[in-house]
Amino acid sequence: MDLFLNLLKIIIGFILLIKGADFFVDGSAAIAKKLGVPQIVIGLTIVAMGTSAPEAAVSISAGVKGNNGISIGNVLGSNIMNILLILGITAVITTLKVKKDTVKIDIPFMIICTIILITWGMVGKKLTRVTGITFLCLLFGYLGYLFWYSKHGNNEEEEELKDVKLWLVPIFILGGLAAIIFGSDLTVDGASSMARAFGVSDRVIGLTIVALGTSLPELMTSVTAARKGNADLAIGNIVGSNLFNILFILGLTGLIIDLPYISSKANFTVDGLVALLAALMLWILTFKNKRLGRVGGLIMLTTYAAYFTYLLIA
Repeated sequence: MDLFLNLLKIIIGFILLIKGADFFVDGSAAIAKKLGVPQIVIGLTIVAMGTSAPEAAVSISAGVKGNNGISIGNVLGSNIMNILLILGITAVITTLKVKKDTVKIDIPFMIICTIILITWGMVGKKLTRVTGITFLCLLFGYLGYLFWYSKHGNNEEEEELKDVKLWLVPIFILGGLAAIIFGSDLTVDGASSMARAFGVSDRVIGLTIVALGTSLPELMTSVTAARKGNADLAIGNIVGSNLFNILFILGLTGLIIDLPYISSKANFTVDGLVALLAALMLWILTFKNKRLGRVGGLIMLTTYAAYFTYLLIA
C-alpha cells in the first residue's frame, strides 16, 4: 500500500509539474510580449526566481534548522543538474539558440559567481555573513544590469508568442508556479520514500533525489519553453536559476547562519568544482555557434552520468 501511495504521489506530482510549467511559461512569455521586455530578461528574473522557489525553501529552512550542509549541497547539486542534466535533456529534444549577450555576459557572470563561491568555501572553509552580504550585493548589481538591458539592450527578433489575455497573466503565472512547487513537493516525497524502501542511503537521496526534485521546475519549464519555441526562456531560466541559487539563496542563508563548506561532516570541494566545470562546459559549447545542439546535450548528459557514478561509489 505504501509503495502504491508513493507511486501515486510521483505520478500526480509530474502531472502538476507538466501542466504548471505549461501555464507558467505562457504567462511569463506573455509579460515579455506585452511589456516589450526581451524574453531572456524574463527568463533570467521572473521565471528563474519562480522555478528556484523549491531550492530556496529547502536551503533556507535547512539553514534555520541547523542542517547547514544541506543548504550548500542542495544549491550545488541543483546547479549541476540544471546545466548537465536539464539543459542536456532539453538540447537533445531540440536545438537551443543562445543570444550573443547571454554568451558574452550572463554565462560568464555565472562562472565568476561559481568561482567566488568555491574559492570562498575552500579558503575560508565556510560561508559567513560577509559572504551573504557580498552575494546579495552582486545579485542587486546584476538585476540593475538586467533593468538597463531591458531598456537599451539589443533586442533581436524573437519567436511569435502565444497571446494571453492581460487578466489571465497573473492567474497563469501564480497558478502555474503553485502547481510547480506543489508537484515538486509530492514528487520528492514519493521518490524519497520509495528510495528508502529499497535501501538507498540518505546521502545519495540528498545529493540526487532531493536535488532533482528541487530542479524539476527548471526541467519542466525549460523543456516546455524550448518545445514552444521560446529558447531564450529555456537558457535564461537555467542561467538565472543558477545565479539566483548562489547569490540569493546562499546569500540570504549566509546572513542567518554560517554554512560549513569543508568540515568533518561535509566537504563540497568536488561538487563545487563539478558545478564550475558544468558552467564552463555550457560557455564553451555555446561560445562559437551561439546554440546548444544534440551533440552538446549528449556531452552534458555523459558528464552528469560520470558525476552520478562518483556519488554512488564515493
